[in-house]
Amino acid sequence: MESKEIRQRFLNFFAKRQHQVVPSSSLIPSDSSVLLTTAGMQQFKPYYTGAADPIKDFGSKNTVSIQKSFRTSDIDEVGDERHLTFFEMLGNFSFGYQPGEPVSPKGGYGKDEAIQLAHDFITRELKLKIDYVTIFAGDPPSAFGGGGVGKDVESEKIWQSLGVTGIRECGREDNFWGPTGSEGPCGPTTEIYVGGIEIWNLVFNEYYAKPDGGLEKLATLGVDTGMGLERLTMVVQNKTNIFETDLFRPILDILPISLTQKSKRIVADHERAAVFLVADGVLPLNKGAGYVLRRLIRRATLYGAEGSEVAEKIIEFYSNFYPDIKTKRTQIIKVLLNERKSFAETLKQGIKELNKLSLVDEPKAFWLYETYGLPFEVIKDRYPNLSRVEFEKEFERHQAVSRAGSGAKFSGGLADHEPATIKLHTAHHLLLAALQQVLGLGVKQRGSNITSERLRLDFSFERKLTNDEKSQVEDLVNQKIAEDLSVMKKKMTKIEAEKLGAEMEFGQKYGDTVSVYFIEEAGGKVFSKEFCGGPHVSRTGELGKFRILKEEAVAQGLRRIKAVVLLDNN
Repeated sequence: MESKEIRQRFLNFFAKRQHQVVPSSSLIPSDSSVLLTTAGMQQFKPYYTGAADPIKDFGSKNTVSIQKSFRTSDIDEVGDERHLTFFEMLGNFSFGYQPGEPVSPKGGYGKDEAIQLAHDFITRELKLKIDYVTIFAGDPPSAFGGGGVGKDVESEKIWQSLGVTGIRECGREDNFWGPTGSEGPCGPTTEIYVGGIEIWNLVFNEYYAKPDGGLEKLATLGVDTGMGLERLTMVVQNKTNIFETDLFRPILDILPISLTQKSKRIVADHERAAVFLVADGVLPLNKGAGYVLRRLIRRATLYGAEGSEVAEKIIEFYSNFYPDIKTKRTQIIKVLLNERKSFAETLKQGIKELNKLSLVDEPKAFWLYETYGLPFEVIKDRYPNLSRVEFEKEFERHQAVSRAGSGAKFSGGLADHEPATIKLHTAHHLLLAALQQVLGLGVKQRGSNITSERLRLDFSFERKLTNDEKSQVEDLVNQKIAEDLSVMKKKMTKIEAEKLGAEMEFGQKYGDTVSVYFIEEAGGKVFSKEFCGGPHVSRTGELGKFRILKEEAVAQGLRRIKAVVLLDNN
């Protein structure tokens, strides 16, 4: 059975059982607790907390998805038989089941049905044998001030009723899911093992973790499951490791035979991850998700990736299920090739500087990376005792200093509220909307900085703007200023704002409730709608004359405009 059939069988199985199929969300999450999307449940988080209504949005309390997922903690481990950065997570979800209520077709469900569904899919749909399952053994009596959670007897009885005799009890570390160091839904889990490996984890959100570390029982039960496609495919195809499956074999087969097995695996994983990151709008940078992408491309290059052949094969293989990577093929290939070219130049200079040094510690290694782009892996080859953890601490210290130095960025309530700054912030919204009208909706904000003297907008675009395009953008902004349009703020849930298509700043983290500023034309037509902390002017006529000072490149596929508003036509 090929991986594409496994995907389809999974979705069909749950769709026939009243689950709404929901497409994968972006690898760039709106969840402020993570840098990249790490699990299928992230896009559904508001439905577990009650901040969003699943019946209103999906027509059902039950959903199913195949989510693009990414975990940065495993980058250095890739190359063995099981670690990956990018992976696909199969999951079914249920929101708001009231224990004891009858299960309705579009209502939520609890442990009984969740375990039954998982058992049926594994044993009947895929014809696999469950080796054993694990359940939560319970906390010791003294846990949480005497308020620990007991053994999950209910799950044990359900598995027994299905004829599963191999049931193992595990502690909180293995079979209890919950937020680390924060509050939120949590609960016991049960895991399914096939072929000696864990393939499916079923989480039962029965409790709410409070800020003080205590637990309180939830009124409704949430079900959240996750099963990695790569592991499942390995079991179904009876392979000894994930790289022998059809998810990787076509990629590995085109790599030079001179590469070691470890190198081939690193190239296959990193190139696959890079393709999907670029498709979701990430560009190679020295911070955030852009730093992860840059590290992946450069590490793949170090281990033998050349040109675009591998990326082309990945796009060809995955485009049936993820058609957007095919439509964005040109952009993906261009980003990868340009980063490789840039890396070749910096690598040459960085190694020259490395050769001048007699001793390199972690701070010096970070200096080489920050100044010359020399990857940690290259430096560690020369100095094996270097610690990745200490190197990352240096990186975090650098980011903290950078954040402290960027206090001038206008983010509503954290920076100055001078009249000039407020005007420029509203002009910033007009500029983004004008760029999208002139250059296309593919233009997305990638960063901003606003002072009382000027605005700066970074945006995704492949080339330098022509003089005519800059004039069109400038004229359109001034036209909307002259029309004296109203500027209105509306509070709404983040889910509602996303559905409306409101623009948001790339990489910015938002809460469940957001402010959206609307700039409306005559007749109610919206010219601009954007997430923002404010404040703004009440009408665009207050802004004055808008003028672009400079348009320049920041990185491959990333442009920057600096602009001002003037009180007169000078």
